[in-house]
Amino acid sequence: MITEDLTALETWAGALLMKMAPTQRRALNRQIALELRRRQSQRITSQRQPDGTGFIPRKPKKDLRGKAGRIKRKSQKMFTKLRTAQYMRIATTESQLAVGFFGRIARIARVHQEGLTDRVDKHGPDYKYPARVLLGFSAGERDMIRDSLLRHLTP
Repeated sequence: MITEDLTALETWAGALLMKMAPTQRRALNRQIALELRRRQSQRITSQRQPDGTGFIPRKPKKDLRGKAGRIKRKSQKMFTKLRTAQYMRIATTESQLAVGFFGRIARIARVHQEGLTDRVDKHGPDYKYPARVLLGFSAGERDMIRDSLLRHLTP
């Protein structure tokens, strides 16, 4: 359903975008990409998937021995560094835009996005991570793209 909505949006916007100059298209793509990154980061902060459901909570750690003087926190938020602009990057040209994780971080994000199996530590056990969709389009983000395009085209 999401891919159908994006295809319809692309078909509708394609003709309008081709009438714009390449520099204007690049500026619009950058503006939309920055807004998408901000929204994705906010959604990850609130621990929500694009469809509005919550992330599967982190498995509680077993405290076999306990450390002296340690301050215990109730629960740590997942992906605190991953959602920053340093790791969630944008790439734009006049014909496309991308918001995602690149490099070494991309592997970690992909494991969580698709729910794959990975090693916990370098020499540690394998663990099948539950799927937590980090990047995706919600209905509000599709509306934001459409509204940004219309705002840019109307004086």
